[in-house]
Parts: sequence; C-alpha cells; structure tokens
Amino acid sequence: MPTYARADVAFERGEGAYLQAEDGSWYLDFGTGIAVTALGHAHPHLVEALTTQAEKLWHVSNLYRIPASERLAERLTANSFGERVFFCNSGVEAFEGAVKIARRYHHSVGNSERYRVITFEQGFHGRSLAGISASSGAKLRAGFEPLTPGFDQVPFNDAEAARAAVTGETAAVMLEPVQGDGGIRPADPQFLREVRRICDEHGLLLIADEIQCGMGRTGALFAHQWAGIRPDVMALAKGMGSGFPVGAVVATLEAAQGMTPGTHGSTFGGNPLAMAVGNAVLDVMLEDGFLANVRTTGARLREELDALARRHPELIRQVRGSGLMLGLQAQGSNLDLVNAFRAEGLLTVPGGDNVVRVLPPLIITDHHIDDGLARMDRACQRLAATEPR
Repeated sequence: MPTYARADVAFERGEGAYLQAEDGSWYLDFGTGIAVTALGHAHPHLVEALTTQAEKLWHVSNLYRIPASERLAERLTANSFGERVFFCNSGVEAFEGAVKIARRYHHSVGNSERYRVITFEQGFHGRSLAGISASSGAKLRAGFEPLTPGFDQVPFNDAEAARAAVTGETAAVMLEPVQGDGGIRPADPQFLREVRRICDEHGLLLIADEIQCGMGRTGALFAHQWAGIRPDVMALAKGMGSGFPVGAVVATLEAAQGMTPGTHGSTFGGNPLAMAVGNAVLDVMLEDGFLANVRTTGARLREELDALARRHPELIRQVRGSGLMLGLQAQGSNLDLVNAFRAEGLLTVPGGDNVVRVLPPLIITDHHIDDGLARMDRACQRLAATEPR
C-alpha cells in the first residue's frame, strides 16, 4: 500500500555506522531506522547470538517457559525500577500493554471508574487506533474517527495543566521523557518530578513511554533516570533489539498486580529469537563505560551541531536534545535539510516541529562525528547557495 513516502534508495548491507546501497555507494547512518539500530549494523555479537539461536529454536509460544525471556526480564528489572516485564514485538504493542496495565490496576483495586490517561501535546505513541488517540496530529487522525475514548491531552512541560486535567476517572499520566516524533523535545526534569508528585497525590500510575528515548539513547539506560524519578510503568522497543523486532512493558509489582493469566498475551512476544538478540543488546549496553561513552560522544556531537548552526543560521534555528538523541530545528523546510544531507550520503530523520532528527548508532566514534559533520556542512553550503535571496 502507498502508505510511505519512501526515498528512492535501497540498501543491501550495513557495517557499523554505514550502509551500502544497491549501486555500491556508502551512506553514514545518523537515522538508525528511526532510533532502532542502536548498536549499528551487523554488530558481531548480535549476529552471533541470532544465528546461534536460529539454528536451535525459533518459536514455541507462551504456552511454555522461555528461559531466555526469563533471563532478559531479570536483567531489565535489575537495571530499572521494575519488577515485572511483558514482552511484545513493537512499540505500539508496548504502548497498548502499558495502557491496559493502568486500567487493569485500577480495576483490581476497586476503582473501575478510573480509565482515562492524560497525555501531552506533540506526543507520539504509535499508529494503532488507541495510539493515534493518545498522540497529537491531525494527519495521524484524519479519516480514522471516531477516536478511541479515554485520552486527555494537555501542553507538554506544563505540570499545572496536567494537575488541572485530573478527574475522578483519571487512571494514569503518560509521557515521553524526550519527545521524539514531536521534534526532540526534552521534558524539563522539574516537570517530570512534579508529574510524579501529581500521580502520587491522586493515586495515578505514571507511564514513561521510552520507546524511542530509552535503551541508552540519551546516555542513561532510561531517559527518566536523569530526573531521578521512578515511573510505575515503562514502554520499550526500538533500540531494545537494535533492529530485531522486540518490545517490552516494564512495571512495578503493584502496578502489574491486575495482570493475571488470561488478561493479556502475544503469540510472538518473547520468542527465542527476539530474546537472544535482546540479551545480546544488553550484554553490550551494560558493559563498563558504554553509557559513559554515549554521553561523551553525544556531548561532542552536540557541540559540533551547535557550531554548524552558528555557521548556517539561515538554515538551522536551534539544536535540541541530549546524548545521541539530537535535533536540528530548520529555518525553512526540515525535509529540504534531510534531502540535502542524504545527497551527501548522510541519513537523518524528519520529525515534528520542523526538526531533523539526528539519531546515530550509540557506537559512533570521533571519526564518525567528523565524517558526519563534514557531510552536513557541504549539504548546508550547497543548500544555502540555492536558497532565494
């Protein structure tokens, strides 16, 4: 179906931070399949884990124990606030699972009237009917009405608006610690702490949608950790499998108390292939120094992007983000910048608020930063030369 406006390029293979197209040309990948291939392409540890598992067992279903999923759940909970994990296949499934956990929690404690979820403007939570109902944007919603009821939107980074939206039917507040699709918009740490207080005061669950900003992307394993808060539920996907489809919902024991046998399920969720890759990803991300290196390279990339913006103020309004989740807000069309970068062999991702998302693999080095900025600079010089005076 013609649901994608695809660029006219096809890739045959990848190696680290680079992709090779059918014509043999190489591209530096600063888009990572929309923040997915967190460890780059064909990472040897991931390739070995997947091929080893593929030779043994692909699928058995959740009718039986899957030891690799038990191990991955133990590791995710050991390195987060959580105590329970549900595995699925994608970000939107993780979102759906998180909302179901919130509703079921209130049902289990005798508050069945609580089912609504407060979300935030310019947020994005996937393309299921419930996902677009929780997200912002007429383009997402047009032609799919009536929307799924139960979601109330308020301005992002506005704790008082969130407080005012709480009613006797509110079950949870859901937010992205860094909005990705909405234009690399970080939540203010004080806002996150205040939302946590609001949830505590009113007996609500706090859901962190870390589908894009989680799994090391900001330099912490999970982006909410920068504010020193603990959500009750967290949705993960994208970088969790570094290219292999896998998602998860992490929750506290209290939040997950209503999730008993039969309340939720997935045919493929937690399958042996996905779990082998998920564990291999954590092997790398939990290595000593890995996240510190993301912070170091992210700080340097941010500095270089700030310098690029100063050299080309006619094209770039500002730089946003942290770690290796960065964005360039364009003066003109962000698509013009994305296309100009691609013409120089650099892949980036358009986002909301006229932003170009810069989402390189977490394994980049100074060499990749130098290469990427040289390509960006050439693209900006060429684009500026063609801009009307």
